[in-house]
Amino acid sequence: MADSPLPDQPGLEPYLKRYRWVILTLVWLLYVAFGLGNRSVAPLVTPILADLNMSYSQMGIVLGSWQLTYIFVAIIAGTIIDKWGVRKSLFTGTVIVGFSIALRYFPAGFGSLLPVVAIFGIGGPLISIGAPKTIASWFRGKGRGTAVGIYTTGPWIGGLFALAATNSIIMPIAGYSWRLTFVYYGFLVFIIALLWWFLARDTEPTGAARGESIGRVFSRLIKIRNVRLILIMGLLSFAIMHGFTNWLPKIMESNGMSPATAGFVASIPIIAGIAAVLLIPRLVPPHLRGRILALLALIAAAALLISVKTMGFPLYAGLVLFGISGPSLFPIVMLILMDTPEVGEKHMGLAGGIFFCIAEIGGFAGPLVMGTLADWTGSFLTGAAFLAGLSLVILIMTLFLKST
Repeated sequence: MADSPLPDQPGLEPYLKRYRWVILTLVWLLYVAFGLGNRSVAPLVTPILADLNMSYSQMGIVLGSWQLTYIFVAIIAGTIIDKWGVRKSLFTGTVIVGFSIALRYFPAGFGSLLPVVAIFGIGGPLISIGAPKTIASWFRGKGRGTAVGIYTTGPWIGGLFALAATNSIIMPIAGYSWRLTFVYYGFLVFIIALLWWFLARDTEPTGAARGESIGRVFSRLIKIRNVRLILIMGLLSFAIMHGFTNWLPKIMESNGMSPATAGFVASIPIIAGIAAVLLIPRLVPPHLRGRILALLALIAAAALLISVKTMGFPLYAGLVLFGISGPSLFPIVMLILMDTPEVGEKHMGLAGGIFFCIAEIGGFAGPLVMGTLADWTGSFLTGAAFLAGLSLVILIMTLFLKST
């Protein structure tokens, strides 16, 4: 819909205001901070394992620990966002994320590293649940698909920076101290939090049924077939994404690459994913989303095996294919959830909380399974085959989706 001649005139709906693009930019920055915190451990796995004398299984637990925390916080976060509004909620979440990153300076072993990484799972839900609620409030129609595609690139930009710059730029600046590297990243996240606090705006209440109990709304949402399918597909897609991308730098190192080279190679899926999530959510019509999900799941399954089993050109091709397919699963699924009539804007906080609560079970399990299978077999191929199998399950489930 075209912008109004007086886009910020009082009384206009948020989706008619030009300021919605400022809000989208700020949400994108918050998601950059989220991605930076999420991916910042992966390129530093080798020095952390050496300094803290940890096993792969222990590192798998650390990599998945914040998702485990997230599971217990997510539904509560959804209700907090509905009560506080997105401005206060997302600021609080980003500050907590910043502390989680900066406090990684102090650990002396597995027992002290685990909780500071796990704290990320307290702040993370406020960002990742608040972001789609913000977009649902400020955007409509085709613009919503565009906005989802844009903000979804945020964590990939943050992750790309963490993977590509950590060992090649930030570690040298920090005197090759992984501890100081985390401090620098935490400071950057605090700056982003302040930008959000001073520039963000809340929309007016949307008329959600405040007198309705959470249990009643939850019961009604969970009875919707699409919601049930989306929850399971979210769990599987997060297991695939977190399981593969968190271990990807180490997978590349195990194939003989240096840490810096492994970081650059591990960033290939992110670069491909940025372009994919900008285009695919906007271009795919609502009635074709199920079919596109099936195709993306099939491509991701093949790409996982190619990326772990090959070297040279096939490796790079596999990483590009995974970057196109894997990251695109989430925005398509989220658009289906947003556009489900029984969910809509007024229940998006709670629906998002339920979604991320379930999805992050996969986010925790993915890295843990990959690390455990690597310990058992001495190879990452078995773990990749397991994740490829999950992709095929998503493909099958799309056959039962109802078009929105």
